[in-house]
This record gives sequence, C-alpha cells and structure tokens, in this order.
Amino acid sequence: MEKKKEAKSGLLLLGALLMAATALLVFGWLASEMLEGDTAKFDDFVREAVHRHAAPGLTWFMQGVSFLGSPAVVTTLCALAIGAFLYFRQARTAALLAITMIGMAVLDITLKLAFHRPRPVAYFGTAPTTYSFPSGHAMGSFCFYGVLAAILAARAKGRKAKWCIWAGAVLLIGMIGFSRIYLGVHYPSDVIAGYCAGAVWVGAVASLSRIWKA
Repeated sequence: MEKKKEAKSGLLLLGALLMAATALLVFGWLASEMLEGDTAKFDDFVREAVHRHAAPGLTWFMQGVSFLGSPAVVTTLCALAIGAFLYFRQARTAALLAITMIGMAVLDITLKLAFHRPRPVAYFGTAPTTYSFPSGHAMGSFCFYGVLAAILAARAKGRKAKWCIWAGAVLLIGMIGFSRIYLGVHYPSDVIAGYCAGAVWVGAVASLSRIWKA
C-alpha cells in the first residue's frame, strides 16, 4: 500500500514538473513573439472574429463571467476558502492556497512591469490602467480555481464527482479568459500567456509541496 502511494506521489510530482516546464517554454516563445510584433496578426484576427458575434445579452453575460476572475472576487473567495480550511483544521491546505495566490499576485505585477505592453482599445467600457501582458484574470483564475478544483477533487468520492469538479473549473477558467478577449481589454496572446504563467507557478508550488510532504 505504501509503495502504491509513493508511486502515485512520484507520478504527480513528475506531472507537475512537466506541466511547469512545458508552460514555461510556451510562455517564453510567446513573449518573444509578442516583443517582436509577430503576434499582431493572430491577435487582430481573433479579436475581430470574436467581436463580430457581439450582442447586448452576450456582453452582459461576459461582463459577469469576467467579474468572477477579478482580483476583488478571487481575493474574497480565496479568503473564504482559507478560512474554511483553517476551520476544518486543514492548515497545510490553507497555507498552500495562500502561497499560491500571493505568489501569483507578485508574479502578475512583475511580468506586467517587465513587458509593459499597452492595452488594446476596449470594445465595451474602458480598459484597465495596468499593462496588458500577461492577463491577470487568466493567471488568477487558473491558479485559484485550478488549485481549488485539485483540492476538492482529491477529497471527492467517486469519479463522477471528480470529473464534475474538474469540468466546472476548466469551463470557468476558459470562459474567464474568453471574456477578456470578447470585452476587448486583452489580446488573445495575453490570455494564453496568463494561462502559461499560471501553469508554471502552480506546477512549481505543487512540486515543492510534494517534495515537502515526502
């Protein structure tokens, strides 16, 4: 039984490392292409294709979805989750979530200042005053909803429950990123880079957590 647990832990560690390494390579390539201006055609094509389907009802829906990935909502939900874990005496899980989100916030600010990419012209309302690359909504939603899904799925009983948790998290994370493109406040390459940066950080934290636990 112990050998099975060790083997499973080893596979999870390897998976986390591979995810982080792959995401880092994609992020590096995408950042290089963005700095050289080679993502412009892709960004413009996707933005125009998405904007052609704009409608009042869809805009209202996308604004709501985008709100779920905002720093205010993510921070509030994160604080509630950490409080719940502490209440049920899951201090290690609470610490893991806190470290993930604090590190994500620092990484988001650092990368934005490092690349200082101007925002595109927003389709609806005004664009935020912060820089555009990478998308903080994409990175934050990937880290928070992704890690929370992993925590809940690990405690869920039955494959159906686990699949439902993961499916809901993936759908929500994807919709939040898409909403930023739809609203015109981010380039598609910003969103992809945000997911990659989030994957790198989550993979790094997961790897360190596995090593610490071992």
